[in-house]
Amino acid sequence: MAEEVMRNIQWFPGHMTKTRRMIAANLPLVDAVVEILDARIPLSSRNPEMHQMIRQKPRLLLLNKSDMADPKATDRWLAAYRNEGYVAIRMDCRSGKGVSHFVTAVREQLLSDLLEKRKAQGMAGAPVRLMVVGIPNVGKSSFINRMAQSKRTKVEDRPGVTRTKQWVKIGNNMELLDMPGVLWPKFDDQKVAQRLAFTGAINDDIMDLEALASLLLQYLAKHYPEALEQRYKMQHPEMQSENGYILLEQLGRKRGMLISGGEVNMERAAIMLLDEFRSGKLGKITLELPEQEA
Repeated sequence: MAEEVMRNIQWFPGHMTKTRRMIAANLPLVDAVVEILDARIPLSSRNPEMHQMIRQKPRLLLLNKSDMADPKATDRWLAAYRNEGYVAIRMDCRSGKGVSHFVTAVREQLLSDLLEKRKAQGMAGAPVRLMVVGIPNVGKSSFINRMAQSKRTKVEDRPGVTRTKQWVKIGNNMELLDMPGVLWPKFDDQKVAQRLAFTGAINDDIMDLEALASLLLQYLAKHYPEALEQRYKMQHPEMQSENGYILLEQLGRKRGMLISGGEVNMERAAIMLLDEFRSGKLGKITLELPEQEA
Protein backbone atom coordinates (compact mmCIF):
# COMPACT_ATOMS: atom_id res chain seq x y z
CA MET A 1 0.00 0.00 0.00
CA ALA A 2 2.91 2.37 0.71
CA GLU A 3 3.67 2.74 -2.99
CA GLU A 4 0.09 3.80 -3.70
CA VAL A 5 -0.08 6.78 -1.36
CA MET A 6 1.64 9.34 -3.58
CA ARG A 7 0.33 9.60 -7.10
CA ASN A 8 1.76 11.69 -9.90
CA ILE A 9 3.90 13.54 -7.37
CA GLN A 10 6.22 16.13 -8.87
CA TRP A 11 8.94 17.90 -6.96
CA PHE A 12 10.38 21.27 -7.82
CA PRO A 13 14.09 21.18 -6.95
CA GLY A 14 14.36 24.82 -7.98
CA HIS A 15 12.42 25.84 -4.86
CA MET A 16 14.94 24.01 -2.68
CA THR A 17 17.85 25.56 -4.56
CA LYS A 18 16.41 29.06 -4.14
CA THR A 19 15.84 28.54 -0.41
CA ARG A 20 19.32 27.05 0.03
CA ARG A 21 20.84 30.13 -1.59
CA MET A 22 18.68 32.43 0.53
CA ILE A 23 19.78 30.68 3.72
CA ALA A 24 23.44 30.81 2.69
CA ALA A 25 23.19 34.52 1.83
CA ASN A 26 21.55 35.44 5.14
CA LEU A 27 23.45 33.19 7.55
CA PRO A 28 26.17 35.83 8.12
CA LEU A 29 23.44 38.23 9.30
CA VAL A 30 22.20 36.02 12.16
CA ASP A 31 23.62 34.77 15.45
CA ALA A 32 21.79 31.43 15.49
CA VAL A 33 19.13 29.33 13.80
CA VAL A 34 15.76 28.21 15.19
CA GLU A 35 14.67 24.99 13.47
CA ILE A 36 10.98 24.34 14.01
CA LEU A 37 9.83 20.71 14.03
CA ASP A 38 6.43 19.04 14.34
CA ALA A 39 6.37 17.38 17.77
CA ARG A 40 4.29 14.52 16.32
CA ILE A 41 7.10 13.69 13.84
CA PRO A 42 10.28 15.26 15.29
CA LEU A 43 12.57 13.38 12.91
CA SER A 44 10.50 13.22 9.72
CA SER A 45 9.83 16.97 9.91
CA ARG A 46 13.57 17.74 9.78
CA ASN A 47 14.90 18.58 6.35
CA PRO A 48 17.94 16.26 6.00
CA GLU A 49 19.75 18.93 3.98
CA MET A 50 19.37 21.57 6.71
CA HIS A 51 22.45 20.48 8.65
CA GLN A 52 24.70 21.10 5.68
CA MET A 53 23.00 24.41 4.89
CA ILE A 54 23.27 25.80 8.42
CA ARG A 55 26.81 24.51 8.98
CA GLN A 56 28.34 25.67 12.28
CA LYS A 57 25.69 28.15 13.43
CA PRO A 58 24.26 27.48 16.91
CA ARG A 59 20.87 25.84 16.50
CA LEU A 60 17.80 25.53 18.72
CA LEU A 61 15.30 22.77 17.95
CA LEU A 62 11.75 23.83 18.75
CA LEU A 63 9.18 21.01 18.88
CA ASN A 64 5.98 22.81 17.94
CA LYS A 65 2.38 21.51 18.11
CA SER A 66 3.32 19.75 21.36
CA ASP A 67 -0.30 19.95 22.55
CA MET A 68 -1.19 17.41 19.84
CA ALA A 69 1.77 15.09 20.55
CA ASP A 70 2.13 12.33 23.11
CA PRO A 71 3.86 14.15 26.02
CA LYS A 72 5.90 11.10 27.07
CA ALA A 73 7.15 10.70 23.50
CA THR A 74 8.04 14.40 23.38
CA ASP A 75 10.06 13.96 26.58
CA ARG A 76 12.03 11.19 24.90
CA TRP A 77 12.67 13.25 21.78
CA LEU A 78 13.85 16.24 23.81
CA ALA A 79 16.22 14.00 25.79
CA ALA A 80 17.53 12.42 22.57
CA TYR A 81 18.21 15.76 20.89
CA ARG A 82 19.80 17.23 24.00
CA ASN A 83 22.06 14.18 24.18
CA GLU A 84 23.17 15.08 20.64
CA GLY A 85 24.18 18.51 21.93
CA TYR A 86 21.21 20.56 20.75
CA VAL A 87 19.26 23.09 22.78
CA ALA A 88 15.73 21.69 22.43
CA ILE A 89 12.39 22.89 23.82
CA ARG A 90 8.71 22.12 23.35
CA MET A 91 6.07 24.68 22.44
CA ASP A 92 2.52 25.02 21.21
CA CYS A 93 2.44 28.25 19.24
CA ARG A 94 -1.32 28.40 18.81
CA SER A 95 -2.12 28.18 22.53
CA GLY A 96 1.09 29.90 23.66
CA LYS A 97 2.13 27.05 25.93
CA GLY A 98 5.91 26.95 26.34
CA VAL A 99 6.47 30.33 24.67
CA SER A 100 7.93 31.82 27.86
CA HIS A 101 10.83 29.33 27.75
CA PHE A 102 12.07 30.45 24.35
CA VAL A 103 13.92 33.67 25.23
CA THR A 104 15.50 32.02 28.28
CA ALA A 105 16.70 29.09 26.19
CA VAL A 106 18.23 31.44 23.61
CA ARG A 107 19.93 33.79 26.06
CA GLU A 108 21.02 31.35 28.78
CA GLN A 109 21.81 28.24 26.74
CA LEU A 110 22.08 28.75 22.99
CA LEU A 111 23.96 32.08 22.92
CA SER A 112 25.24 32.50 26.47
CA ASP A 113 28.91 32.58 25.37
CA LEU A 114 28.25 35.08 22.58
CA LEU A 115 26.29 37.40 24.87
CA GLU A 116 29.01 37.29 27.53
CA LYS A 117 31.55 38.16 24.86
CA ARG A 118 29.43 41.09 23.65
CA LYS A 119 28.99 42.32 27.19
CA ALA A 120 32.76 42.29 27.73
CA GLN A 121 33.19 44.28 24.51
CA GLY A 122 30.58 46.87 25.52
CA MET A 123 28.06 45.59 22.95
CA ALA A 124 25.40 44.28 25.35
CA GLY A 125 22.69 46.27 23.57
CA ALA A 126 23.23 44.67 20.16
CA PRO A 127 20.09 42.82 19.01
CA VAL A 128 20.04 39.04 18.90
CA ARG A 129 19.19 37.94 15.38
CA LEU A 130 17.74 34.51 14.70
CA MET A 131 16.91 32.74 11.44
CA VAL A 132 13.71 30.65 11.58
CA VAL A 133 13.65 27.58 9.35
CA GLY A 134 11.36 24.59 8.94
CA ILE A 135 9.38 22.57 6.42
CA PRO A 136 5.94 23.74 5.22
CA ASN A 137 3.02 23.62 7.66
CA VAL A 138 5.24 23.10 10.71
CA GLY A 139 4.13 26.38 12.31
CA LYS A 140 6.88 28.90 11.54
CA SER A 141 4.46 31.76 10.94
CA SER A 142 2.43 30.87 14.05
CA PHE A 143 5.65 30.92 16.08
CA ILE A 144 6.72 34.33 14.76
CA ASN A 145 3.27 35.83 15.27
CA ARG A 146 3.14 34.45 18.81
CA MET A 147 6.56 35.88 19.63
CA ALA A 148 5.72 39.23 18.04
CA GLN A 149 2.27 39.18 19.68
CA SER A 150 0.71 40.16 16.39
CA LYS A 151 -0.21 38.72 13.00
CA ARG A 152 2.90 39.91 11.22
CA THR A 153 3.16 36.89 8.93
CA LYS A 154 0.40 35.15 7.01
CA VAL A 155 -0.81 31.95 8.70
CA GLU A 156 -2.82 29.28 6.95
CA ASP A 157 -3.31 25.60 7.70
CA ARG A 158 -1.79 24.53 4.41
CA PRO A 159 1.81 24.06 3.35
CA GLY A 160 3.92 26.70 1.69
CA VAL A 161 2.31 30.02 2.64
CA THR A 162 5.56 31.87 3.43
CA ARG A 163 7.14 32.65 0.05
CA THR A 164 9.88 35.17 0.84
CA LYS A 165 12.13 36.12 3.73
CA GLN A 166 10.99 38.74 6.23
CA TRP A 167 12.45 40.29 9.41
CA VAL A 168 10.20 40.58 12.47
CA LYS A 169 11.17 42.40 15.67
CA ILE A 170 10.06 40.77 18.90
CA GLY A 171 10.57 41.72 22.52
CA ASN A 172 13.76 41.23 24.53
CA ASN A 173 15.83 42.94 21.84
CA MET A 174 15.48 40.09 19.37
CA GLU A 175 14.81 39.93 15.64
CA LEU A 176 13.56 36.91 13.72
CA LEU A 177 14.25 36.25 10.05
CA ASP A 178 11.59 34.00 8.55
CA MET A 179 12.68 31.73 5.70
CA PRO A 180 10.31 30.07 3.21
CA GLY A 181 9.48 26.48 4.11
CA VAL A 182 10.26 23.89 1.48
CA LEU A 183 10.46 20.12 1.31
CA TRP A 184 13.55 18.38 0.01
CA PRO A 185 13.46 17.20 -3.62
CA LYS A 186 13.33 13.44 -3.03
CA PHE A 187 12.17 11.12 -0.26
CA ASP A 188 14.42 8.09 0.10
CA ASP A 189 12.32 6.76 2.98
CA GLN A 190 8.64 6.16 2.22
CA LYS A 191 7.77 6.13 5.93
CA VAL A 192 9.03 9.70 6.20
CA ALA A 193 6.85 10.69 3.25
CA GLN A 194 3.83 8.99 4.82
CA ARG A 195 4.29 10.73 8.17
CA LEU A 196 4.65 14.10 6.46
CA ALA A 197 1.46 13.36 4.54
CA PHE A 198 -0.39 12.30 7.71
CA THR A 199 0.29 15.69 9.30
CA GLY A 200 -0.56 17.70 6.17
CA ALA A 201 2.96 18.81 5.23
CA ILE A 202 2.41 17.40 1.74
CA ASN A 203 -0.46 18.73 -0.35
CA ASP A 204 -3.48 16.41 -0.25
CA ASP A 205 -4.15 17.03 -3.94
CA ILE A 206 -1.31 14.69 -4.88
CA MET A 207 -2.23 11.99 -2.37
CA ASP A 208 -4.37 8.87 -2.53
CA LEU A 209 -6.34 9.82 0.59
CA GLU A 210 -7.94 6.41 1.08
CA ALA A 211 -4.55 4.68 1.03
CA LEU A 212 -3.12 7.36 3.33
CA ALA A 213 -5.97 7.11 5.85
CA SER A 214 -5.70 3.32 5.79
CA LEU A 215 -2.01 3.48 6.69
CA LEU A 216 -2.73 5.94 9.49
CA LEU A 217 -5.46 3.67 10.86
CA GLN A 218 -3.07 0.72 10.90
CA TYR A 219 -0.64 2.73 13.00
CA LEU A 220 -3.32 4.03 15.37
CA ALA A 221 -4.89 0.59 15.84
CA LYS A 222 -1.48 -0.75 16.87
CA HIS A 223 -0.16 2.12 18.99
CA TYR A 224 -3.20 4.20 20.06
CA PRO A 225 -6.24 1.86 20.00
CA GLU A 226 -7.83 3.79 22.85
CA ALA A 227 -8.02 6.87 20.63
CA LEU A 228 -10.07 4.98 18.02
CA GLU A 229 -12.22 3.44 20.74
CA GLN A 230 -13.05 6.78 22.34
CA ARG A 231 -13.55 8.78 19.14
CA TYR A 232 -15.19 6.23 16.83
CA LYS A 233 -16.43 3.54 19.25
CA MET A 234 -14.30 0.95 17.47
CA GLN A 235 -13.80 -2.16 19.60
CA HIS A 236 -10.52 -4.00 20.15
CA PRO A 237 -11.58 -7.11 18.16
CA GLU A 238 -12.36 -4.84 15.21
CA MET A 239 -8.88 -3.33 15.39
CA GLN A 240 -7.07 -6.65 15.07
CA SER A 241 -7.14 -6.47 11.29
CA GLU A 242 -3.83 -5.43 9.71
CA ASN A 243 -5.66 -4.35 6.57
CA GLY A 244 -6.14 -0.59 6.79
CA TYR A 245 -8.90 -0.58 4.19
CA ILE A 246 -10.97 -2.92 6.37
CA LEU A 247 -10.39 -0.62 9.34
CA LEU A 248 -11.40 2.41 7.26
CA GLU A 249 -14.57 0.66 6.14
CA GLN A 250 -15.42 -0.18 9.76
CA LEU A 251 -14.85 3.43 10.76
CA GLY A 252 -17.09 4.66 7.95
CA ARG A 253 -19.88 2.31 9.05
CA LYS A 254 -19.56 3.49 12.65
CA ARG A 255 -20.09 7.05 11.43
CA GLY A 256 -22.93 6.12 9.06
CA MET A 257 -21.07 7.20 5.92
CA LEU A 258 -23.07 4.97 3.59
CA ILE A 259 -23.98 5.34 -0.05
CA SER A 260 -26.47 3.45 -2.20
CA GLY A 261 -26.29 -0.30 -1.75
CA GLY A 262 -25.07 0.04 1.83
CA GLU A 263 -21.45 0.54 0.81
CA VAL A 264 -19.19 2.90 2.74
CA ASN A 265 -18.14 6.21 1.21
CA MET A 266 -14.44 5.48 1.70
CA GLU A 267 -13.21 8.86 0.47
CA ARG A 268 -15.45 10.70 2.91
CA ALA A 269 -14.28 8.46 5.76
CA ALA A 270 -10.64 9.04 4.81
CA ILE A 271 -11.03 12.82 4.70
CA MET A 272 -12.75 12.82 8.09
CA LEU A 273 -10.05 10.70 9.73
CA LEU A 274 -7.21 12.83 8.38
CA ASP A 275 -8.95 16.08 9.33
CA GLU A 276 -9.65 14.88 12.86
CA PHE A 277 -6.11 13.60 13.35
CA ARG A 278 -4.57 16.85 12.08
CA SER A 279 -6.82 18.98 14.28
CA GLY A 280 -5.98 16.98 17.41
CA LYS A 281 -9.46 15.53 17.90
CA LEU A 282 -8.05 12.00 18.26
CA GLY A 283 -5.95 13.05 21.25
CA LYS A 284 -2.21 13.40 21.81
CA ILE A 285 -0.47 11.18 19.27
CA THR A 286 3.16 10.84 18.15
CA LEU A 287 4.00 8.90 15.00
CA GLU A 288 7.67 8.06 15.66
CA LEU A 289 9.98 7.48 18.63
CA PRO A 290 13.74 8.11 18.87
CA GLU A 291 14.61 4.56 19.83
CA GLN A 292 12.70 3.21 16.81
CA GLU A 293 14.40 5.65 14.43
CA ALA A 294 17.94 5.22 15.74
